[in-house]
Amino acid sequence: MIQKLMTFLVFIVLSTIGTAQHNHHHFTQQDTLRGTITPERAWWDLTYYHLEVSVHPETKSLKGSNTISYQVLESKQILQIDLQDPLILTKAEQSGQTLQVKKVGNAHFVTLNDLQIKGTKREIKIHYEGVPVESKRPPWEAVMSWKKDKNGIDFITTTCQGEGASMWWPCKDHMYDEPEGMKMSITVPGHLVDVSNGRLEKTDKNRDGTKTYHWVVKNPISNYCVNLNIGDYVSFSEKYNGEKGKLDCTYYVLRDDKKKAKKHFREVPKMLEAFEHWFGPYPFYEDSYKLVQVPYPGMEHQSSVTYGNGFENGYGGRDLSQTGVGMKWDFIIVHESGHEWFANNITYKDMADMWIHEGFTAYSENLFVNYHFSKKEAEDYVIGTRSYIQNDVPIIAPYDVNASGSGDMYYKGANMLHTLRQVINDDEKWRSILRGLNKDFYHQTVTTHQIETYISEKVGMDLEAFFTQYLRDVRIPVFEYRFLNGKLAYRWSNTVKGFAIPLKVYLNGQEKWLQPTASWQNLENLPKKPQLKIDRNFYVIPYNVMGN
Repeated sequence: MIQKLMTFLVFIVLSTIGTAQHNHHHFTQQDTLRGTITPERAWWDLTYYHLEVSVHPETKSLKGSNTISYQVLESKQILQIDLQDPLILTKAEQSGQTLQVKKVGNAHFVTLNDLQIKGTKREIKIHYEGVPVESKRPPWEAVMSWKKDKNGIDFITTTCQGEGASMWWPCKDHMYDEPEGMKMSITVPGHLVDVSNGRLEKTDKNRDGTKTYHWVVKNPISNYCVNLNIGDYVSFSEKYNGEKGKLDCTYYVLRDDKKKAKKHFREVPKMLEAFEHWFGPYPFYEDSYKLVQVPYPGMEHQSSVTYGNGFENGYGGRDLSQTGVGMKWDFIIVHESGHEWFANNITYKDMADMWIHEGFTAYSENLFVNYHFSKKEAEDYVIGTRSYIQNDVPIIAPYDVNASGSGDMYYKGANMLHTLRQVINDDEKWRSILRGLNKDFYHQTVTTHQIETYISEKVGMDLEAFFTQYLRDVRIPVFEYRFLNGKLAYRWSNTVKGFAIPLKVYLNGQEKWLQPTASWQNLENLPKKPQLKIDRNFYVIPYNVMGN
């Protein structure tokens, strides 16, 4: 997701939100309708959207329609479309006929005039209008941001992960089903430019002085990644020579910021080089890569990554790792673009598994440093982020209610993956697993179980307890040890059943691999005056039970 920990306080806020959702939230019918693959969703497979929207800054309102194409999987007659208050669904039609709509909160149950025939392809058109919720704190709040640039020109954006795309347009608002592509036709006042996802097909100049920008996406896309960015934009571009050939990279910035952007955005090819190395080809060559300036920190909108980090390194001028390493690169360019692989290419089916997006992408920061600077600095960086980990509630939240778990999904997730890299102890094998994930789950929605099983099979080790420990439990594994009668006794404690990963330690400076379990084991033939230190790259806690 978008919650980029601007300060330690922000992280605590996110963790508090996760706690409320996981432990104290009383889930409602609306939570279930939003978070479940309901019967009215399950029978039709979404194939394409054509979203047509007129944006009216003077009234902060939207008016438009969405033509939804789908394939019939089962012969049913009622489908669910989501659109959140205060927006109004004004009409639903199919084959020119107006359809009956029953509104249940934010869910709209549309009764089709005929029983849908299995295997056929159909479409429905949904008309809507209204004044969407205005975000006071994007991207942490949805949905519309109606700002002005320093010249007093409208600067309008959307952000909606978590709260849902249905806060600003009608759709099938569940992550499990993505369209195979979409078209966006966005009409704005004539002096403004709209930048959305995919490639610009054409721009129409309308008789009323407005312009309509037609953007086409040729790849599957998540609802929350669809965005509007409207302002006094100018652009420049370059081609990146990537693994799949020439990748078009286009940058949209406010007119007055073009000069500084041209200098600062030189980091984009560096990001692409690092991530194609670790994760495989950029997943959306057909739709290009765009970096778009916005009046908030940033967000991973697919093929139109948004950027508001002030053209400086770090995150808002800060190093999240508190090591100095984070000031060597621009956090937003790296992190938000990392989501093109983990979030936009590999997408969670249920919001409870958001760690798949945030854990891997927070970890990608470390890999960027590893590629362009050094392995030691990468280690320093990811270990430095441990100070944000709260261990408040599990990272994985309840399923089927559109809930996310702890904000620890970011840096506890990253340190879990960094620990797993140590367990594998083969960097090329680890790299092949990361690339394999993006190849074998290319453009798919997935579950945690699929990711865990895939990695376990590739590693050749049962990692079920490992993932359960870090994702479904709040305890950090404790490596207990003691020196007694010339022996080293050791075991894992504070763990779930079956947790038994190998651990690298140093005995009097000499590297040694141990295989701890929940039972005490002994190591003999120790050096005189033995001293033990665990490798810092494992996210575990050492505890000398004897205190010696």
